[in-house]
Amino acid sequence: MPPRRGIEVRQAVGDGAAPRWRMSLLENTFSSFLQSIGGGVAADGAAARAVFGEGSLFSPFLFGKFFDPADAFPLWEFEPEVLLAALRRGARTTVDWAETDSEYYLRADIPGGRKCDVEVSGDDAMRVVDVSGLWRAAPPPPPPDGRDWRAGRWWEHGFVRRVELPEDADWRKVEAFFDDGEGLLEIKVPKSGDAHQAAAATA
Repeated sequence: MPPRRGIEVRQAVGDGAAPRWRMSLLENTFSSFLQSIGGGVAADGAAARAVFGEGSLFSPFLFGKFFDPADAFPLWEFEPEVLLAALRRGARTTVDWAETDSEYYLRADIPGGRKCDVEVSGDDAMRVVDVSGLWRAAPPPPPPDGRDWRAGRWWEHGFVRRVELPEDADWRKVEAFFDDGEGLLEIKVPKSGDAHQAAAATA
């Protein structure tokens, strides 16, 4: 079984440049994409359906409501009661997260993960962590203007979820791990020193 490996978390310091996420994914656009996957739009139709399927971290219908994956999504603000309510409505999710006195912890299944390259990066200016993957079998040609694949019709070439971090998260110390065998992604986000000390003082 392939070992669990660490993923280098790329840190992008905000410099006022235009964001690379330039094409939003509308609900009807995504529905059309799912219907066309079988025609070879993505590298592997079955893997793409699994990655974007119900309950996946990358599904626009996470928790039964449409969210554009390319927009910052306040995953950490979802309280257990909200998730339980979604589960009672029949929603299925492969996303787990928890909070301790010292860190936030996110775990998510990435079906077909061995068929893609997973990348985790942070943005200081926007306080978000980007989790993205590019299909290995069919890398897209470079855009003529030099932008990366996520600046265009990114959902045809890979997947992305932008996770908005809470104020007390220290994104510069984010750790990410990926298990190639199980397709399991783990992200640990430590809390800032001040938040950790405050929690310890009230314990």
